[in-house]
Amino acid sequence: MNWRSMTTALAVGCGSLLADAALATEGGAGLYVPGFHGPGAGIVPPPGFYFENDFYTYSGELSGGRQIQIGGAVLANVKVEVRADFLTGTWVTPAEIFGGSLAFGLSLPFGVPRVSAGAVIAAPRLGRVFAFSSRDATFNMGDPIATAIVGWHSGNFHWNVSGSVNIPSGTYQEGELSNMSFNRWIGDISGSMTWLNTDLGIDISGTAGFEFNGENPDTDYDSGNAFHLDVSISKYLTKELSIGLLGGYYDQLSGDSGAGNRIGPFKGRVAAVGGTVGYDFTVAGTPVTTRIKVLREVDVENRPEGTIGLFTVAFPLGVSAPPEPVRPVVAKY
Repeated sequence: MNWRSMTTALAVGCGSLLADAALATEGGAGLYVPGFHGPGAGIVPPPGFYFENDFYTYSGELSGGRQIQIGGAVLANVKVEVRADFLTGTWVTPAEIFGGSLAFGLSLPFGVPRVSAGAVIAAPRLGRVFAFSSRDATFNMGDPIATAIVGWHSGNFHWNVSGSVNIPSGTYQEGELSNMSFNRWIGDISGSMTWLNTDLGIDISGTAGFEFNGENPDTDYDSGNAFHLDVSISKYLTKELSIGLLGGYYDQLSGDSGAGNRIGPFKGRVAAVGGTVGYDFTVAGTPVTTRIKVLREVDVENRPEGTIGLFTVAFPLGVSAPPEPVRPVVAKY
């Protein structure tokens, strides 16, 4: 998973830990967000403690009379807007496994998913069937997400393997459309690699992984499993400023099921493309990494289609031996 969205190697990005209210599976939601494994995806920073704050936005819609199931209700003509924040703490330990650095992280999400439907086809959890529109927007907490990662380095190459688990927190509100909580166990295993050439100021990164979904006991909806892939290429224009391109792909390999499933397999698929701008600076001797990402979803099946935005701020809380930032040497012409 990408907790390393920083080219200074002093902060740990957590794009892969972000919960999205507009993906595939139940309610179109899962751990993976297209394009969030960006520059520096393969880098694990030096031992120490790191903090990251991610402000996440999403706006999309499922139009054309297509149906989706959210909170046990079957909906059509759905629009989704999410404004959420994710607080992530990471500990890169001094321990090594097979020569790789071992790290652990925990992400806590909260925010307001706003869901509106042009038609509520059925809401059996409420014991009623509707034929009119509905809207729900509630501030609530999401499930904590725990991650473990092992990373290696060799010359310009940096790579890692990681696993994340979404832990049901009990904050799920049964019968509501607006939920930050998935209310199901979700596991994600992935591998990432980064080629960072500091002489040329170029970062090429990629991540591939699998998402394993469990059942929501409140809705009896069993979500399917999926494959995901992210790629990025970025270029430093100065020692502090970089720009780049992002791409993400998600493909649900197994269909949804369960006694509460009323819409069938509902296999989701999406590709997303976009760009990113990063800027590194120092505050009172502490290196700070900021990054903006914007992606547009395309080639979408069985899920809302929309635009993803993310603003990230990351910095170390303490490192065992503060190194010089890994900054590219920008060529002069």
